[in-house]
Amino acid sequence: MSKKEHEEVFIGSIDQGTSSNRFIIYDHLARPVGMHQIEFTQYYPEAGWVEHDPMEILEGVKLCMATAVNKATADGHNVGGGLKAIGLTNQRETTLVWSKSTGFPLYNAIVWMDSRTSGVCRKLEKELSGGRTHFSEVCGLPISTYFSAVKLLWLMENDDTVKEAINSGDALFGTMDTWLIWNLTGGLNGGLHVTDVSNASRTMLMNLKALEWDHPTLETLGISVKILPKIVSNSEIIGNIAKGWPIAGIPISGCLGDQHAAMLGQACRKGEAKSTYGTGAFILLNTGEEIIVSKHGLLSTLAFKLGPKAPWLRDNLEIIETANEIEALASQVESTGGVYFVPAFNGLFAPWWRDDARGICIGMTSFTNKAHLARAVLESMCFQVKDVLDSMHKDAGEQGEVKNEKGEFLLRVDGGATVNNLLMQIQANLMGTPVVRPADTETTALGAAYAAGLAVGVWTEKEIFASEDRMRRTSTTFRPKIDEELRNKKLESWCKAVSRTFDLADL
Repeated sequence: MSKKEHEEVFIGSIDQGTSSNRFIIYDHLARPVGMHQIEFTQYYPEAGWVEHDPMEILEGVKLCMATAVNKATADGHNVGGGLKAIGLTNQRETTLVWSKSTGFPLYNAIVWMDSRTSGVCRKLEKELSGGRTHFSEVCGLPISTYFSAVKLLWLMENDDTVKEAINSGDALFGTMDTWLIWNLTGGLNGGLHVTDVSNASRTMLMNLKALEWDHPTLETLGISVKILPKIVSNSEIIGNIAKGWPIAGIPISGCLGDQHAAMLGQACRKGEAKSTYGTGAFILLNTGEEIIVSKHGLLSTLAFKLGPKAPWLRDNLEIIETANEIEALASQVESTGGVYFVPAFNGLFAPWWRDDARGICIGMTSFTNKAHLARAVLESMCFQVKDVLDSMHKDAGEQGEVKNEKGEFLLRVDGGATVNNLLMQIQANLMGTPVVRPADTETTALGAAYAAGLAVGVWTEKEIFASEDRMRRTSTTFRPKIDEELRNKKLESWCKAVSRTFDLADL
C-alpha cells in the first residue's frame, strides 16, 4: 500500500471473540506475518445463562500478543522496530462491571447470547409506552436480551456487590473492548475508560444520530452516566500500551465491534453486504450515510466512523471430535433426509426476535443418521443468513444494494466456518446468488488493523477500500446449483420448522 516495499512496517490486531482470543500481526501489504490464538472457558451456570471470566480473557490476550510477536520475530520480521500501532476488535454486547479501586471484575462477563434478562425485557415492555420498540427511534434497537443495557440492569437488580459499587462510585461499566483498553493502558494506574461508536451502538444506550450516550434513555432506565465509558471513533489514537504488557509504548489506534471490523476488513461500500460465520452468523448491509429504519425485524446500527453452530455438535452431542470434521460427515449424504435443525438455544434473534424459542431438531425417521444431522446443522446456518438477507433486501430496496455486471447481488463472507466448502455451496444454493470468499477469511482482525493503520498513516482510506479489488482477484466464488422450485420448497419447510420453536422456554 502506501509504504515502500522494503520498509518494515507492521500493525497488530487483537481479536477478542466469543470462544477465543487472537493476536495477528500484519505487514504493510496487510498480509499476516504472525498469529497466536487461545480458546477460553465458557461457563453455563443455568439454562440460557452464558458467562466468561474477564481475568482469563485478559491473561489470554497478553499471552497471544507475546507469542505472536515471538513467532513473527523468529520468522525474520523486525516487529520490535516496525510495529506502528495495534487495533482491537471484540465480541459485541458482552457486558461486565468492575471496581475502579481494585481493578477486579465484580461479576463474570454476561455474554451477548445470554438470555437471563428476559424478565427484565418483559417488565420494560409492559411499563414503557412504546413497548418493545420504545427506544428504537433513538438507538435503532428493540428491547431484547441481546443488548448490554438490559444485562447491566440485571446486574444492578440481582447482585449486591455491583449495586453497592455503583452507589459508592467505585463501578465502571463496559463491553469487552472497554475492559481490554482500560487494562492495556494502565488499569489502576491511569487506564483509559473508553469505548468506540460501534460497540456503544450495541448497548441500547447510544443516540444513533448524535453518537453520544442518550441522557433521556439513561434517566428512564436509571443508569448513571458516571459509570459509562467515553465514546471515541473507530480510528484514532486512543492511548499507548502500558508497562507490563508485551509491546509497551505502542499506540492503540483502532477499535471496532467484531462485525463492524469484518465489514471494514471486507471493504464493504454502500449497498454491499457481508456475513461472518463464527459462533453465530452475522450479516451487515452498508446503507451509507442514511439510517434505514427496518420494517422487517432488522436493526439499525452504525457501521464505522473512521476518524476522531458447529461448536454445539462438537461440545455437547459429541457427534464429531473437531469442528473441521463436520464437512466430511455432512458430505456423506446428498440431503438432510427431511431433517431440519433450528439452533434457538437462547431464543431467536433477527429477524424473528423470539426469546421464548428453543432449539429443535425435527423430521427424523429411522432412516436418519449422524450425517443427516450434520448437514441439517450446516443448512440451519445458511437458512438464518437467508432470513436476514431477505429482510435486508425488503428494507433497502433495489436502490440500496449493489449488483455486479451480471446483475447479481454478491454476499461477501468471512470467519472460521467459511473454510467449509459445503457450507458455502449450501449458502449459495439457498440464496440463489453467488457467495464470495476471500483468500484471507479472518477479516475481523484485518478490519481492526485497517482502522489502526489508518489512524497512524500506514494506510489511507482510499487504499483500504481499493483493497476490495485485490481481494476479488484471489477470492473463491460459489454459485447456486439448485433450481428455484427446490429452493422455495426448502425455505417453506424451514419456516415451518422455525414456527415449531416458539413458546418452548417454559418446558
